[in-house]
Amino acid sequence: MDLALVGQIVNAIRAEIRKVIVGQEAAVDLLLTSLLAGGHALLEGAPGTGKTLLAQTFAQALGLKFGRVQFTPDMTPGDILGTNLFNFQTNEFSLTPGPIFTEILLADEINRTPPKTQAALLQAMNERSVTIDRQTYELGDDFMVVATQNPIEHEGTYPLPEAQLDRFLFKIKVDYPQKEEEEDIARRHGHIAKLARPQKMGVAAAVTREHIAHARSQSAQVTLSEPLVAYIVDIVRATRAHPLIETGASPRASSVFAASARARAALLGRDFAIPDDVKFLALPLLRHRLALSPSADIEGAQADQLVADILSQLPAPR
Repeated sequence: MDLALVGQIVNAIRAEIRKVIVGQEAAVDLLLTSLLAGGHALLEGAPGTGKTLLAQTFAQALGLKFGRVQFTPDMTPGDILGTNLFNFQTNEFSLTPGPIFTEILLADEINRTPPKTQAALLQAMNERSVTIDRQTYELGDDFMVVATQNPIEHEGTYPLPEAQLDRFLFKIKVDYPQKEEEEDIARRHGHIAKLARPQKMGVAAAVTREHIAHARSQSAQVTLSEPLVAYIVDIVRATRAHPLIETGASPRASSVFAASARARAALLGRDFAIPDDVKFLALPLLRHRLALSPSADIEGAQADQLVADILSQLPAPR
C-alpha cells in the first residue's frame, strides 16, 4: 500500500482548505473521510457558521467540476435534474441538463425545499446516475453531494425524507468557533461584508482525479479485523434494540460504517483500522439514521446522546 502518497494528497487538500477555513478540523476530517469512502456529506449548523464556504472551499481544493443549487420552497425536480425541450429546428427533443450534471454538487440549504424536490437527488446519490423521461444518464464515479441545512427548528424548513437521509454517509455538525478562532475569522474576512470566494483567497486545485482515485483504492485495502467488524455490527444492531429508538440503523449503515473506518485509517496514515476510528465516526454516521420513539421526545433524549450511551455500554475489541 502507498499510504505515503495518500497522506500527501490529503495534506495538500487540507492546506488549501486552511487558506480560508479557520478551525472546523473535525468537519474537514469527516469531509475527507467521505471523499475517500465515496460517500456524500450533510453539513448542519446555524446560519453564518461557514457551511457554504466550507463546501465551496472543499470543492475548489479538489479541482473537480463544481455545481451549486440554492434550494427554495418553489423549486421543482426539473430545476435540479434538467428537462427535455423540443427543438423545432431538428424536430427532436434534446436534454437541457440541470446543475446535477457535475462532480461536486453543493446542495445549499437543502431543507428549504419540499420533500418531492429533495427526492430528486435520491437516484443520483445512490446510483450516481439520473433518469429523465426514461433515459438514464451517468454522473461518474467522482459525483459527490455536499449538502448544507439549517437546524430543523428554524422557520421555513422541511424535514428530509428518511430514505434520503440514509444516502448521506455523515451528518456533520458545524458548531460556532472558539473565541480565538472567531477573532482569526474577523481578521481574515473582516475587510469586506460579502461572502469570501475561495478562488479570490488563493485556493487552488491541490489534486487531480487520478490522485483521488488512487487514494480511494488505497483506502479500500485497509485491514479491518474480524473483531472490529463485529464491533461495528454490534453498534448498529444495538440501535435497533434501544427502547428509545423506534427505527434503528439499517444493514446499509453497517456496510458504510466499515468503509468509513477504512477511509479514516488511511486518512491518518494507517493500513489497519482501530476501535478509535469506529468511535470517532459513530455519531456523524448514525445520528441521522435513527428515528426516536415518542418516549425519547418526552424524556428529551437526543440521537447523539443515545449513540453515546450505546458506545459506553459495548466493550471495544482489544
